[in-house]
Amino acid sequence: MNSPILRKLSYGTLTAVATICLYMAFQIPYRNYKAEQALPRNEELALFDPHRPAFTCEIEATKVPPIDAQADAWFRQARALEGFDTWEEDRDHKKIVRLTRAAAERRHWKAMLNLASLYLEKRDPPHGPDDALALVEEAMRLGIPAAYDRMGTYYIEGIGVAADATRAFAFWQKAAEMGSPHAMEYLGDKISATWDSPKDGFWANIPVATKMLECSLAQGYGPAAYSLFYLQAWPRSPDGSRSGPRSAATRALALQTLHQGVKLGCADCAVYLWAEFDHPDNLADMLVPHLDKARSDRYRVLIDALEYDPDLRLPNLDKILPLPPAQLPQWNGDKKALIDAAKDVTPTRPLAVPG
Repeated sequence: MNSPILRKLSYGTLTAVATICLYMAFQIPYRNYKAEQALPRNEELALFDPHRPAFTCEIEATKVPPIDAQADAWFRQARALEGFDTWEEDRDHKKIVRLTRAAAERRHWKAMLNLASLYLEKRDPPHGPDDALALVEEAMRLGIPAAYDRMGTYYIEGIGVAADATRAFAFWQKAAEMGSPHAMEYLGDKISATWDSPKDGFWANIPVATKMLECSLAQGYGPAAYSLFYLQAWPRSPDGSRSGPRSAATRALALQTLHQGVKLGCADCAVYLWAEFDHPDNLADMLVPHLDKARSDRYRVLIDALEYDPDLRLPNLDKILPLPPAQLPQWNGDKKALIDAAKDVTPTRPLAVPG
């Protein structure tokens, strides 16, 4: 102790100072750890249970915060600028980002998640994965089911977090329980097998899979129809396994589900119905009541439209392509006219663009 100041300090004082320094040295990383653990990405979740005995259908629309009209107008305008009828290089990405951000700042939850995707696509540098992750977490704090679903995707792909399939499935399970139709469809498909094969990513729990897919489809998520119709097409025993050949009732139910899927934008559903009416794999086990070239031709047109634009919805499909035994209305072969007749008509109005 050559320092005059240190020579004047007692041994006890030095010990106290050293203790305080050590405490502070450990306290700072501890506080950082606690802050990290409090982030939504690190939320404690129940492990994914593919053999759960039951599932309660929750509706996403009842869980999300209200969206104000101006925010929704900006969001829709941004989506229109991303339309599939505009070439990628011709899109005004700066305007898309500006509109989407303006809507997101008003807590438009779909805009928040879309803005996160734009950040990942490097449409607004220097924003990137960290900002996308922060936006998704902000949406999670608002209780948005789709944000929990998106966090599962980030974990499976390692976006902003270390890749972790266990965490991904836990988040997807949480999202489904909260009401996310996308998470319900994904997990419902995963557990709709007739045997377990975890290494291949599927399990057998058809009763719960059916409930998840029905709930997803009821919320307007078209892809759920494609997984669901397979489970409906055959009679089932209480455990979900097939108990016999297709019946008239199960055929009719599966056919209605596929048709509903087409209305809700399911291109795979249109492909299946086109093939069934045109050239089924097994004539003795056809899902449709009879071959019908006129119907298959119309489904062929819809396939091209739905594959080109996944956002396309056809709520008036029955006006131009009703299921048998209804008669088909006249059609002059104009593809655009067929699609336009099946689409919803939404009036448009001028929108204010944020600066």
